[in-house]
Amino acid sequence: MLEVDISRRFGDFPLHVRFTAETGLTALFGRSGAGKTSLINLLAGLERPDGGRIEIDGHVLFDASEGVDLPPQKRRLGYVFQESRLFPHMSVLGNLSYGMRLRPASERHQDFHQVVDMLDLKPFLDRRPKTLSGGEKQRVAIGRALLASPRLLLMDEPLASLDAPRKNEILPFIERLRDEANLPIVYVSHALDEVIRLADTLVILSEGRAVASGSVEQIMSRLDLRPLTGRYETGAVFSAAVVAQDDTFGLTELAFAGNRLLVPRLRMPEGTSLRVRIRARDVSLSLTPPADISVLNIFPGRIEEIGADGGPQADLLVDIGVPLIARVTRKSLHELDLKPGKKVYALVKAVAVDRPSLGQRGTEIRS
Repeated sequence: MLEVDISRRFGDFPLHVRFTAETGLTALFGRSGAGKTSLINLLAGLERPDGGRIEIDGHVLFDASEGVDLPPQKRRLGYVFQESRLFPHMSVLGNLSYGMRLRPASERHQDFHQVVDMLDLKPFLDRRPKTLSGGEKQRVAIGRALLASPRLLLMDEPLASLDAPRKNEILPFIERLRDEANLPIVYVSHALDEVIRLADTLVILSEGRAVASGSVEQIMSRLDLRPLTGRYETGAVFSAAVVAQDDTFGLTELAFAGNRLLVPRLRMPEGTSLRVRIRARDVSLSLTPPADISVLNIFPGRIEEIGADGGPQADLLVDIGVPLIARVTRKSLHELDLKPGKKVYALVKAVAVDRPSLGQRGTEIRS
């Protein structure tokens, strides 16, 4: 358990953040200038808070009232930066071994072979960093940080310098790290798609403050946070599991809260747990059960809330067993007399749920 309650003034920018994080991945999300990197540097000991307390698993890293301020090298935190920062004169094996040498054998809780297997680093052990792709370098950097056996792993926008193919290459490894490393991870990002796919807990930062924190499902279903999470990216997130494959039509059936969702074919075995994201712009509403239409996913539900902004479009929170957000025009809102408590049918095109909208939970990486 990581407990943070700290404040620091950077010139005219006041930062005051309070949150807790357990084993798993806690994402710090916010726009540029929200205070994400400043906060993570305070956790690492690279900057000193003006006041407050940082504690992890009973170990106090900083306490202004008690005069405790451990230097970075004594905090036992792993730090993965935007750039890999590998030692260019060392092989991959040398870089990984360097991480291990930072801790005496009695304090090591990460096994070398397990880390190498988890990050698929065995083919690269004899190579130098200059021969690796950006994604491969970041996997080595993560491995080096893990093998230092940290109490907490800090990751400051580790995918920001990668192009889309390299980013998609490394995301499954971070998912596996989250599920198998058994330590808390604080992950900084301004990319909402990364955060939704990876995070267990989401902390929204704005102007130096944590304005909301909770599970990804809870945070993404809050209409009042759309100005901070991004209106274009607004959408619901929920858990589901693979229950069937339709080989004839190339579809996969997912189960959630008593419902079934059809999506384009996923090459995953039955029972695989997933996190599903459905964007508000991909959801339509009907007052009656539609017939003779191409949309494959139709869910009965009830309107719970309507967004308060008065623009030409409106976002509606619909309960279909899980929260779902639909975006409609104000004209449709008026003509259908949509309001809280009204029963509706939510329509979701199968092709709208693409692979980047799905994250694996506790499963093996499969090509």
